[in-house]
Amino acid sequence: MNKRLRIAGASVAIAAVLAVLGLVFPNSALGKIVGTINASYVSAALRFTVPIGFAALGGIFAEKSGVTNIGLEGHLIISAFTGVAVADALAGSGSATQTTLWLGFFAAVLASTLFALLFAVVCIEFKADQIIAGLAVWLIALGLAPFASKILWGGINSPSVGTLSNWRIPLLAKIPVIGPILFDANPTVYMLLLAVPLTWFVLNETAFGRWVKASGENPMALDTVGVDVHRVRYASVLISGTLAGIGGAGLSLGQAGLFNGSGATMVDGRGWIGITAYLFGNYNPLGAFGASFLFASLDALQLRLQQVGFSVPRELIGVIPYVTVIIVLVFVGHTRTPDAAGEPYESGEE
Repeated sequence: MNKRLRIAGASVAIAAVLAVLGLVFPNSALGKIVGTINASYVSAALRFTVPIGFAALGGIFAEKSGVTNIGLEGHLIISAFTGVAVADALAGSGSATQTTLWLGFFAAVLASTLFALLFAVVCIEFKADQIIAGLAVWLIALGLAPFASKILWGGINSPSVGTLSNWRIPLLAKIPVIGPILFDANPTVYMLLLAVPLTWFVLNETAFGRWVKASGENPMALDTVGVDVHRVRYASVLISGTLAGIGGAGLSLGQAGLFNGSGATMVDGRGWIGITAYLFGNYNPLGAFGASFLFASLDALQLRLQQVGFSVPRELIGVIPYVTVIIVLVFVGHTRTPDAAGEPYESGEE
């Protein structure tokens, strides 16, 4: 982990030097790039972080308990679709209100949690291969959401339903630079900023967090002291689905205001990037958030560069998270997975 911190520090230093050079030479290509980075850019990066960050936090809970949930992409898809579908249905022929959007939001989280429950039953009760089950969740969501869209709206894309309004904190929102970023933001951004330290606290400072870690490292020892391993794993997987559901709803109702089912759907790999984020962060919620923000910032930067005339292929930006993880694993050190991750457990087995 020290190596990762040193590399992170060196990266920040390099970025700072490049930023200074860009400010000194504003008419250069570097200067134009630096000129795109302002408070609105950071706000956009935080919004883009929401689906990736929540997927990463959910993945940490599941895998630390011993259940590898690679179906996070599917959770994001199903929740993004459900949120818009419910909000649109409740609005009827009129426009969706903030109340209907919030009801859609909660329905989206519920749908993702139910998917997680199905995944947990298959993996914990029936001891199915967790990788195959996770892929099944993704593929089901990938096919189901566009199919349901065609039934509801006659096409794979939904009509616009609007987005959740920003929460603006009076006075604090007027603070230069940080005010517009932290105190005039979408509610899903506040949820993520709260969820990151809360996840860290639960996993490191509570009895439940210790049970989760023991379930993933030595489930037999946990069983021996009288804690039901299956219950811990069920709870962890359900939390995983709930967190991913917030991320998916945040994408469709917090950012886009609609569901796009074309291609890989509007989720477009963010669940997979969430997995790379928590691997990059070595299962630390703070590190996972940092990695999620980094990857989201690159996506936001790609959009900004297009605005100033630089054409950067989105596909190139999309492969950076995966290349980064490979570099970390090769040159920085092994990301240690829980010893019992991916292994079914039966109480009383020797």
